[in-house]
Amino acid sequence: MKTPIPRPKRAATAPKAKPGGDTVLASPIVPPQAIAGRTLVLVIAIMTFLAGFTIAVVSVIDRAADAWASDIGREVTIEIRPLDGVAIDAEVEKAVALAQEFPGVGGARAISDAETQRLLEPWLGPGTDLSALPVPRLVVVSIDDAGAFDTKALADAVNRDIRGGSVDDHALWVDRLSAMASSMVFAGVGLMSLMLVALILSVVFATRAAMAGNRDVIEVLHFCGAEDRFIAGQFQKRFLLFGIEGGAIGGALALLAMAIAAWAIGGSAGRPGADQIEAMFGRFELPGTAYVLVLSLVVAVALLTALTSRLAVRRSLSALD
Repeated sequence: MKTPIPRPKRAATAPKAKPGGDTVLASPIVPPQAIAGRTLVLVIAIMTFLAGFTIAVVSVIDRAADAWASDIGREVTIEIRPLDGVAIDAEVEKAVALAQEFPGVGGARAISDAETQRLLEPWLGPGTDLSALPVPRLVVVSIDDAGAFDTKALADAVNRDIRGGSVDDHALWVDRLSAMASSMVFAGVGLMSLMLVALILSVVFATRAAMAGNRDVIEVLHFCGAEDRFIAGQFQKRFLLFGIEGGAIGGALALLAMAIAAWAIGGSAGRPGADQIEAMFGRFELPGTAYVLVLSLVVAVALLTALTSRLAVRRSLSALD
């Protein structure tokens, strides 16, 4: 006696024959309004938002670090410390004249007392009398031709001719900025990797839930001879749409959040702390590469969702054989 094949539920999908002989489905195996599908779209949107926001923040910091390194690399500083019995103003003028004689130097200027006071104001407070403090004077040397400029020669000349003088080429700061930028990129890649792993697990669970809810239909199709790639393709198409929808929502929200942050920071100009933020990051704007990366992320999330779903279905179907 043959074991009867269980009939599919009415709400599920049953195969229907085309006039040409091909088998199609009257309705999709994975209903577009399934609760698991809506939840998966929300999870994908959240993960894409977090990953996209991470990309945007890392891009802003990386661009700022490049700008800092470029600005610092185009300048060296001559520091002149106050010494007893030495007219520091005269030494500053000598340092300016000395620096301007070196090849590759575009110009040299001394930082005035007023500029020095503004630089120290965040730490010493307004109205501080710098004449009562042993504050060194600075000469900023701009470099036009890095190939012709010799930092060591300038440092030797300053040590020899300028009393209390020394040269800082900011190499330590450039190294620290490069290390900071690399650390931020590494941290961003690590965070996005964890998010993508969480996304893959969510898709696997959602796929299994969809298969469990339509198990009778899947078994009927499988035992009636439907190929595994056909059944997996039905899930792949539906989950690809879930991935596109969730990825687009999350990516758009990430870009919107960065636009709001840029607007909020730009609108706080003149407020306490705003000048320091602008000095560190410049104008808070996303580089063009950030938009490309976020859009690429949306595409990658959609494809990853579809591929993960297909692999999960094929693995589950192989257990039925």
